[in-house]
Amino acid sequence: FPSHDTAETIDKLEDGSFIVTTNEGTKHHAKAVAIAGGLGTFEPRKPILKDLEFYEKEDGGVDYFVKDPEKYRGKNVVISGGGDSALDWSIFLSDVAASVTLVHRRNEFRGALDSVEKVQELKSAGKIKLVTPAEVIGFKGSERIESVDIEVNGARMNVVTDYFIPLFGLTPKLGAIANWGLEIEKNAIKVNNALDYQTN
Repeated sequence: FPSHDTAETIDKLEDGSFIVTTNEGTKHHAKAVAIAGGLGTFEPRKPILKDLEFYEKEDGGVDYFVKDPEKYRGKNVVISGGGDSALDWSIFLSDVAASVTLVHRRNEFRGALDSVEKVQELKSAGKIKLVTPAEVIGFKGSERIESVDIEVNGARMNVVTDYFIPLFGLTPKLGAIANWGLEIEKNAIKVNNALDYQTN
């Protein structure tokens, strides 16, 4: 079926055949179904913060991906994370945004050494504010984010911001496959390796 259709449900009939129903409501009848879900889709790993969902709305101030850097031109941005994407976007946006604050819960970063050095240079030049060891613990703002609360060394500080970009990597998501009654182990479908790779 068309590539934009997604298999939503799978039902086994008495004769051993299957009905696969897509998100468009189309039903496909088959004697066998091969599931090629890979690792499923990926979704951003989100911080566990109160009211996060409220600010995830369009232009609520929380972004998990930088799609268009121009969106942040002249704005205040707080980035959270310690890997390559947090470092790289902090570096890139330091030339675009009015201010960039990078928050990481450790003093050491997991990203490439040259990126870490570049961030330190930009910090010394006053182009990036570096807050470590610290983490964002909350937000303020009635309609959209106006500031974030950061806990650093047991103390609290509030940073005025237009955007909060948590960059904690991606986590696999099986989607509808998780509800098909298949045996799943470590986010993957368990199959019989010895025989024909059948599921339960």
